[in-house]
Amino acid sequence: MELRLGFEPRNEYLSYETWKGAMVLLRDVMLVKPGENVLVTGDTSSDRRVMEAFSAAAYALDAIPVCITYPTAPVSLLDPPKPIQAAAMEADVWFECAYQTVQHTLSWQAAIKNGVRYMCLTGIDVDMLTRCVANVEYDAMIEFGEYLKATIEKVDKIEVKSENGTNLVARQSGRKVRHSGQRGTIKGYPFMLGGQISWCPLESTINGTLVLDGALWPPADICILQDPIKLTLEDGVVTNIEGGRDAARMKAWIESYNDPACYRLAHYSLGFNPGVTAPTGRIVEDERVFGGIEFGIGSQGAAIMGEKWDAPSHTDGTILKPTLIFDDVVFEENGIYLDEKARELCRRMKVAGY
Repeated sequence: MELRLGFEPRNEYLSYETWKGAMVLLRDVMLVKPGENVLVTGDTSSDRRVMEAFSAAAYALDAIPVCITYPTAPVSLLDPPKPIQAAAMEADVWFECAYQTVQHTLSWQAAIKNGVRYMCLTGIDVDMLTRCVANVEYDAMIEFGEYLKATIEKVDKIEVKSENGTNLVARQSGRKVRHSGQRGTIKGYPFMLGGQISWCPLESTINGTLVLDGALWPPADICILQDPIKLTLEDGVVTNIEGGRDAARMKAWIESYNDPACYRLAHYSLGFNPGVTAPTGRIVEDERVFGGIEFGIGSQGAAIMGEKWDAPSHTDGTILKPTLIFDDVVFEENGIYLDEKARELCRRMKVAGY
């Protein structure tokens, strides 16, 4: 993670904006109600200021906050300590702020099945909360996500290209799209920070070249890419990984799990949070770079509404300025939306250049 110019670790830094962002997420997005049990979890790499703001906002809404910190795990996708597993099973709403996310683990799946409304906020700090929540036209961003969702659900052929060499083709074949940044109206559902939709085309139709050039996480020692990673996709499976140091590290990391499911392309995700203009090394932000696209590789949950499979790993990598072609019509070119309705919504979100 790279700290942005002006970031300060003092409690008073962006304190007003932090409280505002916390209230937006709890009251307006996750719709926390009086009497609900709100669990806030983080590891020792989390920004405690954010965790405290979430807990205070829950208390102000007459909910019951429980805030737990535990040691940072060596890697992601490890079940959290058993007391947190038990707490998640009893919670109505769960905000996960841990740097090493527990999403996709068996205990996480059990909590989702039990009805918790979960929000993944891996690595969130006061800077991210301010730029991506407090200072964003959140209602317009949700509307933009709904428009993208409706558009893609009508598409058959999806092409993703980029000047970096990406040329990936797939068939949608009626697959549904998940708007992970919608309001928390559904019990037993994994929500995410606003500014992203996700889906998976028919897995066996995904073929071509994918060149990641923005960010990749995990493994934790990559984050912002220093050089591109070129992936070859055949029938939805990564068959070759090429590039420099980052590519070698990614390849070694996936190989270490010795599981073929780790090579499966799990999802496409479009990023459209106006508060994110460049990668920061925090993956929750990086996969929401405005106009960018992110790809998940490895374990895939049921929320994507494609195939579901378990793998011991899941990584997310991004392209900063993609070109999206839907049924031979260019919807976005080099990171700029050309579709007129999309451009209108960009103006409502006060995105520069529209």
